[in-house]
Amino acid sequence: MRKLQIFYDYECPYCKMGYEYFLECAGGLGDTELEWRPVEAHPRPEDHPPHTDLSCQSYYVARELGADIAAFHAAMFQATAIERRNVEKPEVIAEILKGIVDSGKFLAMLKSGKYAGQIDENNDLAYEKSGVWFVPAFRMFRDGKLTGKLDAQGSIGVSREELRAFLKG
Repeated sequence: MRKLQIFYDYECPYCKMGYEYFLECAGGLGDTELEWRPVEAHPRPEDHPPHTDLSCQSYYVARELGADIAAFHAAMFQATAIERRNVEKPEVIAEILKGIVDSGKFLAMLKSGKYAGQIDENNDLAYEKSGVWFVPAFRMFRDGKLTGKLDAQGSIGVSREELRAFLKG
């Protein structure tokens, strides 16, 4: 069985572009398990706002609430990477996701901090254990063994062609 880990940050315009390329190229993945791993491109205490720890946690909250994950990703990338909304405020994120999740339940879960540790784990997995330098980054596994990796280049991202070739490999 294959598993694909995808590391990304909603604040990163290259991640938004990589996500769109992924949607175009992912048709041949068959039974590949997708493991979305939102990370902070600039984790605290780094002085590079906006800090996206809450938007990263939002993925897990939305997933738990049964949200349409494709609609969730599209809304978060648009609001964070393009519109530059203030995702350091839970109420702003709840407004972004209005119609995708139940706002009351979402806000309560996000404010609880239930998934804060998950983001620390994702950051550690990406940057300390998987050798990620830039996002988006992709790691392919077969039967638990790493079989390929594709990382963005700084200020460039990944190309559609690179991603297509990686996913076929």
